Amino acid sequence: MIQPVTLHPSFQVLLVDDEPAWLRSLSLTLERAGISNIASCQDSRKVLPLLEKGQVGLILLDLTMPGYSGEELLEIISERYPDIMVIIISGMNELDTAVRCIKKGAVDYFVKTDMQEHITKGVLRAISSHEMKLVAKGMGQRLLSNKLEHPEAFDEIITCSNSMFSLFKYMESVAISSQPVLVTGESGVGKELVARAIHTLSERRGKRISLNVAGLDTTSFSDTLFGHHRGAFTGAHSTRPGLIEQARGGSLFLDEIGDLDLQSQVKLLRLLQEGEYFPLGSDRPKNAQTRIIAATHQDLQKKVQEGRFRKDLYYRLCIHNVHIPPLRERKGDIPLLLDKFLQNAATEMGKKKPTVPPELLTHLKNYSFPGNIRELQGMVYDAVSTHKSHVLSMQSFLQAMHADAELHTEDSTEPPEPFAQFEDLPSIAECTVMLIKEAMKRADDNQTLASRMLGISQPALSKRLKQLKD
Repeated sequence: MIQPVTLHPSFQVLLVDDEPAWLRSLSLTLERAGISNIASCQDSRKVLPLLEKGQVGLILLDLTMPGYSGEELLEIISERYPDIMVIIISGMNELDTAVRCIKKGAVDYFVKTDMQEHITKGVLRAISSHEMKLVAKGMGQRLLSNKLEHPEAFDEIITCSNSMFSLFKYMESVAISSQPVLVTGESGVGKELVARAIHTLSERRGKRISLNVAGLDTTSFSDTLFGHHRGAFTGAHSTRPGLIEQARGGSLFLDEIGDLDLQSQVKLLRLLQEGEYFPLGSDRPKNAQTRIIAATHQDLQKKVQEGRFRKDLYYRLCIHNVHIPPLRERKGDIPLLLDKFLQNAATEMGKKKPTVPPELLTHLKNYSFPGNIRELQGMVYDAVSTHKSHVLSMQSFLQAMHADAELHTEDSTEPPEPFAQFEDLPSIAECTVMLIKEAMKRADDNQTLASRMLGISQPALSKRLKQLKD
């Protein structure tokens, strides 16, 4: 089965020149660099009607042509279509002409005798710049809008959080870019689900390939990503394409990027900078038509300061940064996630979905969830696996939360100071009032649950609440 081709970039690159041979040569050069969304025009009088279709984002324009000259077209395009970028590629190497064209709005000027590699890099720079403008424009429009354009792309992400909704709008804006995306957040927040959504939104027709780079040495990383030729090393009995080739026209998700060793970081940096790579055993570069999405739970800025992560690679990766907030900062998602996981667990285990005791949600909302969504999912599956009665038992949840609280107490070298905010220490009576109010707040006014938090009986708490009211 032939893999459908993903056009790159998302906008059209229009080549305008009256020389058919030069058009063919330039088209082939750009295609080898991974630029596939190309249109050609030999008649300068047909350029403006083509621009009216709204598909062109970049024009490579010759100066000397019958009909409209290149300079005349440049002036008209700059006036009517200021968002379209124009690069002049002329047969004349004249400084005055180049300066005049730049003043009229051209973003670059090349001579046809320049090395093709030099011209290609200029075109790639222009494409990257235009993509960033489109992203910025899209973000502005989405911030003013109160709805998502493609809500179906986020079906796997269960949330009602406003912060996540804002994140979705940002993801819709950056999806069209071919630049890398860095997904950050604590372990268990759902970084791979976000990577899937970005790939879906990009409408890339190639595959989304995932690789956890933690533990890969330099050789394994190179072989896995770039592939090898037959005879490249002992045991290489046949040519094998790497993941970059398998994800051609799609996305490559590199998880745990913070664990990548420094030598492998250099190789990944070159891939991002040059857009090309060398399979092991080959001296001919291959073009990478793959969008890189990386993810980590680590603080990469701190690793940069410590010299354990390259600064230039960090800035390359985080051109677009999606930071997922932890579950403790979006506790409104807990009921939705709990319901979803209960249904999934019951279905997988062939059981009826159990009823949730009301106090369970209060306990969960007062828990910090260091393992985030993955931890909640584990709790639910464990509880359903031992579930027998109509109402779900809270015992396994309470045991898991208690065990985690003890673990964090043991690990904590500096326990928090509860009275640090007070200049003068409160009295015992004042402390009692504050404790009772905080317990009732955390328990959503459930006296039974609040009394458990305080370690007193429910009647004793009821008596103290009555005294507070009096």
